[in-house]
Amino acid sequence: MSGFPDNFLWGGATAACQYEGGYDEDGRGLAITDVMTSGSHMKPRRITWKNPATGETGSVPIAFGANLSLPDGAVPAILPGEYYPSHEATDFYHHYKEDIALMGEMGFKTFRLSISWSRIFPNGDDEQPNEAGLAFYDRVFDECRRYGIEPLVTLAHFDPPVNLSVKYGGWASRKCIDLFERYARVCFERYKGKVKYYLTFNEINGIQMIPTGSGLLKDTPQNKAQGAHNQFVASAKTVRAAREIDPEIRVGQMLLYPCNYAMTCDPADQLLLMKKMHETLFFADVQTGGFYPSYQLKKYEREGIVLVDTPEDYELLRTYPADFLSFSCYGSNTLTTHNQEAAGGNLSLGVKNPYLESNEWGWATDPCCLRIALNTLYDRYHKPLWIVENGIGWNDVKEADDTIHDQYRIDYLRQNIQSMKDAVELDGVELMGYTMWGCIDLVSSGTGEMKKRYGFVYVDRDDEGNGTMKRYKKDSFYWYKKVIETNGENLD
Repeated sequence: MSGFPDNFLWGGATAACQYEGGYDEDGRGLAITDVMTSGSHMKPRRITWKNPATGETGSVPIAFGANLSLPDGAVPAILPGEYYPSHEATDFYHHYKEDIALMGEMGFKTFRLSISWSRIFPNGDDEQPNEAGLAFYDRVFDECRRYGIEPLVTLAHFDPPVNLSVKYGGWASRKCIDLFERYARVCFERYKGKVKYYLTFNEINGIQMIPTGSGLLKDTPQNKAQGAHNQFVASAKTVRAAREIDPEIRVGQMLLYPCNYAMTCDPADQLLLMKKMHETLFFADVQTGGFYPSYQLKKYEREGIVLVDTPEDYELLRTYPADFLSFSCYGSNTLTTHNQEAAGGNLSLGVKNPYLESNEWGWATDPCCLRIALNTLYDRYHKPLWIVENGIGWNDVKEADDTIHDQYRIDYLRQNIQSMKDAVELDGVELMGYTMWGCIDLVSSGTGEMKKRYGFVYVDRDDEGNGTMKRYKKDSFYWYKKVIETNGENLD
């Protein structure tokens, strides 16, 4: 085969909590992301809280590796005087027709978006779904159909309803398994014939670093292990539900996949690399592979972690693994046991790679990482793959004539698309599609900024929430349109 298959799904990706806005409109309930403040590369975002009994208020910084537990008695809350960028984000809620038209103009074959759980079930455990929320996504999917765009829907993208955290402790509670299955079943029934591809949990392994994305208010190893297990079981039940409701539906896993390198040939560096890969691959071994690997069971044994489980859990995992494996990959991490300068990117947990160039947020462009990632995952799981997040954040400048010259983004994407093309053409990897992250500018999840822009389309919105929300096409808009028109053959 030469190049990408004819049915390759080119497109872009977004998330409701960073893009949709309308946080309190038409019956939507409060999500955990609605209590996250803005931040910057040097200043972490915060989760704000209030103690209903004492009236005390405060916040907890969201920093990778930091303990994210809220004080006893505190519940997530919106506080006066704070700025919460997700409340309006870049307002897809009121601009969806315009935005989908822009995607259609680029020639998108697919559009990855997430459904806001709290828009369908405002509290997560409501007796009936919110009809206004269901109707909104009906309109979105109908608009996609107008342009021949296949939706790829993420059911949970780090934004569980706050009530599930307050009432049950988030995904640490097995109660969330059945609540999520019910939510998924409602979506499958409602959007039957409109949506074929679903993902259950965005970057499911992110629970290790940002447990609040799973609604956990107490950051403990036990809670994170239990939360992950409950999500695995919920995913299996979701796959089962899809089989029952519509055999055409395909349910995939979504993994945060950093391509990791050892800095040196020191055996200690190589052992560190192995351990880091286990931390990532464990999640795919269970959700896509269908079993708990021995290395993880031994780790739990050493740490004294005992899962609240049932024999049926493991039968479900074996019987209903994910249909395909999707993943995010923005670049690579370099790991070492030796003292070296830290890389600095919000997803870069290693040291600087002297062979790669980085932007102002510490993100390095790696021209080989997608090929390596695709081969690693395909060799291990032998299931179709889908790159559903890849891109680079940059402080784009809109010129006086309303043009945005983002050649750096084109250069990054060209190298990454060539890398995945090599995996398909030279290595025979089965790749379903590619959705570039943040196709229309949205709020950065890691920093809460607007100036860290990803899109092909510039949105007039700043870090303080000012702007007209007007959309402007960047140079990369026209470049990506050409890439899609030629099915990835013309990358110039």
